[in-house]
Amino acid sequence: MSKDVTPLYVADVSAFTKTLRAALSDRDSLPGHATMLTLVAKAAGFQNHQHLKADTNATAPTLDELALKRALRVFDENGRMNRWPKWTKVQGLCLWPFWARLPAHQDLTEKQVNEVLKAGLGFDDHVLLRRSLIDHKLATRTIDGRVYRRTEQRPTPEALALMKRLKER
Repeated sequence: MSKDVTPLYVADVSAFTKTLRAALSDRDSLPGHATMLTLVAKAAGFQNHQHLKADTNATAPTLDELALKRALRVFDENGRMNRWPKWTKVQGLCLWPFWARLPAHQDLTEKQVNEVLKAGLGFDDHVLLRRSLIDHKLATRTIDGRVYRRTEQRPTPEALALMKRLKER
């Protein structure tokens, strides 16, 4: 069996799971790998797995290259943010590298968060970043502001691309 990656974009997950569940409920035992690939492809509206692989429209949505390009401009060659972007979408995108630097599943004090943010900043406004992390729901804080915590979530495709490109610099 090949290890080719076949992307699958499902517009309606509810209909997909209903179709897949119906196909699996007709069986007495769990299907093999090839049969399961066919069932998944059929549930997504394709004739079979080969039809899914051949479909060029089955790929995931493309990256917002303009936002990514604008985000990369605010970081220097060392991955430090030199200025705050003016576009809200780009601001949210630029927060992801800082989100990734915050430790997962750990309570932090304001001072600890400031240290993480200052390490990646080339300008003197870590408070703006800390507030923006909260506003963009990438972190939470208690009402009194004593405890901060990174919000665990999957980064967007653009955020993953930004962090990868910053790492390559």
